[in-house]
This record gives sequence, C-alpha cells and structure tokens, in this order.
Amino acid sequence: MSEPIDEERRRFLGTATALTAASLAAMVRAPRAWAGQSAGTQPGRQRSQPAFAPVKQIDAGLLNIGCVDAGPVDGPAVVLLHGWPYDIHSYVEVVPLLASKGYRTVVPYLRGYGSTRFLSADTIRNAQQSVVALDVIALMDALKIQKAILAGFDWGSRTADIIAALWPERCRALVAVSGYLITSLEANLKPLPPIAEYGWWYQYYFATERGRLGYGQNRHDFNKLIWKLASPKWKFDDATFDRTAASFDNPDHVQIVIHNYRWRLSLAQGEPQYDNLEKQLFKGPNISVPTITIASDFDGPAADGAAYAKKFSGKYSHRILKGIGHNVPQEAPQAFAQAVLDIAASSS
Repeated sequence: MSEPIDEERRRFLGTATALTAASLAAMVRAPRAWAGQSAGTQPGRQRSQPAFAPVKQIDAGLLNIGCVDAGPVDGPAVVLLHGWPYDIHSYVEVVPLLASKGYRTVVPYLRGYGSTRFLSADTIRNAQQSVVALDVIALMDALKIQKAILAGFDWGSRTADIIAALWPERCRALVAVSGYLITSLEANLKPLPPIAEYGWWYQYYFATERGRLGYGQNRHDFNKLIWKLASPKWKFDDATFDRTAASFDNPDHVQIVIHNYRWRLSLAQGEPQYDNLEKQLFKGPNISVPTITIASDFDGPAADGAAYAKKFSGKYSHRILKGIGHNVPQEAPQAFAQAVLDIAASSS
C-alpha cells in the first residue's frame, strides 16, 4: 500500500478527536436526552413522518433486495446507499426532491438490513467491501439500469466509491459523503494516536465475543447511542429513530455488522473469490467519474477534503456542511439532493 493512502487514513480517522469532544460535551449538556427522552421531542406533540411508497422486493445476485424505486422508470437513474447504523429512511426526504425532477431514484436496504434477505441459507454472511458493491451492481442489473449516479454516506459512500473506481462504466457520477472511503486492510493495521483510537471504540468492542453478544442483545439502544455520538446537534425524535431501528431486526443484521468491522481489522476473513477485487481496492485506485464530495462536522479537521481530493481525477468539487453530523442526507436533505442534481447537470 502506498504511503499517501496511509496518510489519508490517518488524517481521516483523526477526525475522531473532534467527534469525541463534541459527543462528550453533548452528554454533559443534555442528560435528559441521554436518559431516554429524545432531544427535540415536545410533550404532547407528534411530528408527522414523511413516508415511502411500498418497498419492492427484487431478486438480485445472492439476495432478495428490498428497495424503494421512485420517479419515472425511464428517467436517468440515481442509486442512494445508506450506511450503519442507518437505513433507507436516511433518504426519505431526498427521494421526492429527485423524483420530482424526473430522476428514477432507487434506495436499497443493504444486506443485513430491513427486508433484504439472502436467497440461500448456505451463503456466507460476508460483509467485506467488494461484496456489498457487487450487491448493488446485481440490483442495477435486475432493474435494467446500465448506468446511474451513485450517492451515499458511511458504508454507502464506500460502496459508491468502489463501483466508481472499479466499474466506471456503471457510474455516471458520484456524490460521496466523507470522500474517499475505500478500505486498505494493511493501513488499518497501523495504530493511530490514542484520541483517534478512542473514537472508534465500537469497532474494538465488535472484535470481542462480548461485543457480538452485546450488539445482538442491545442493538436498538446501541445504535441510538451511535446516532447521538455521530450527530450531536441533530435533534431527532423517538419516532424517527424507531422507524429506522426496525431494519436492525433483520435476521442477518448482527452477523453482517460484526463481520464488516472485524474484516476491516483483519480479524475475520473474506471469501477467496473476491480476492482479486480486494487487491485492486487495496491499491487505492483513483476515481475518474465526475464527483462531488461532502464533509460535515463529523469529519472534524479533515472536513476540507485535502486528504483525498487527489483521488478524484475527473471533474471534482467539494462541499462543507457546518452544523450537520454524519447522517447527511437525513439531516440536510435539500443540500444532499442539490449535490446530486448539480453533479447530474455537470455530467450530462
């Protein structure tokens, strides 16, 4: 692995310093919210929830994938990808903004989330990075989408980055929150400063058997904690979280999440049939398709995007959203949708 990729990882993971400080401050300032009452919820008032049309189920590759498919079927395609611990509802206010502009907008539950299921009980519950990208390619094939704008955050950014890097013929353009997230297992073996390591406590918890059991037993409260830590200024209510939390009841969810994070730390193996793809990804391939990257408060000192700007060799711009946490499309749907529309216009 090249030194620039290692330096990029160090600068990106260094944002844990800012995240940890903000999270600890939030816990001190808002004890009622941390005790179970969601910040932003007023007694006696129920905020109306935006909703999707019924989710479709599509056989695609190894999975039967649950997805939203909105807008004209013959419109230019956009595929929106969520991360952990989130689901398709991160895009519930983004989808109508894109569909109303004539875009066919597809939002799938990733493997291990919501109504997505493995077609075979014998399939290994694998969540290494290339496999998740292949799921999306298979879904595009099943929906007869040859080329799409890909947009995402967290696992979704990584997956979109991978498709743009390895299969640019399938990616018209890219919107990636937190920029270039393709994983190098070699880089992930190298230690970081203590404050940065502290920011990734949950990955080390997941590396233990206690962590696997604890996540399985407490996933609702665990993931609500992550939401608060990753977006300390976002005043979501219980109904908003609970709508997404239902997707964590997927029977494969715990296995998928645990495998993903253990694989990243080289504590769980991938499958050999994907080794060639992973070797390409470990080299840190450049992305040539038109791209907008988005940073938020979650990215801390790395919000300027300097650590990864050179990884995007095509038409490129970077945006910074202040006061927004990790779940960018749900916290700032207008800004996220506008990024998709802007990159679509520039790539037409």
